[in-house]
Amino acid sequence: MGQKLLVTYASRTGSTAEVAEVVGNIIVDKGAEVDMLPMQNVEKLDPYMAVVAGSAVQNRQWLPEAMDFLNCHKTALIQKPFAMFSLCMTLAMRDGEKYRPQVAEWLKPVRSIIPPISEALFAGILDISKIPNFGDRLKFRLSVAFGVWSEGDHRDWEAINAWASDLYPQLLQTKSP
Repeated sequence: MGQKLLVTYASRTGSTAEVAEVVGNIIVDKGAEVDMLPMQNVEKLDPYMAVVAGSAVQNRQWLPEAMDFLNCHKTALIQKPFAMFSLCMTLAMRDGEKYRPQVAEWLKPVRSIIPPISEALFAGILDISKIPNFGDRLKFRLSVAFGVWSEGDHRDWEAINAWASDLYPQLLQTKSP
């Protein structure tokens, strides 16, 4: 097809990067050429006809490097189909689905920079051993002990695959100036 797309991501412990890889591979299977890069490695967006960006959500917001990416490339992104996905552990809490509207609200700053043509929210992985701050590790251990969270991979691969499969035709739509 000759249409080159970018799937880019910001990830702290690798789970968002893994989702980006799956999304990118599904789009490749649909016939597109795709570059998959961490956001901090993206220099320019000229080669791409569309962009899919994903970030972990920490402290109720996209990671700082993800927001930097959006602000740095805003002019180019506005001119292209743009889709976004986010991984947030709040969705993995007991009854986490009831927090989906609240998590979506936390992403308003992202949408205010670049309105997406498609957006997805997924739970992530809780691996306490990968949390760098001792105090945060302790808080998570207590939360797990009280049943707020459970450690492990909470990503819904069926939902991720479905979203990525439905995404490709949307990315082919040209963006109106």
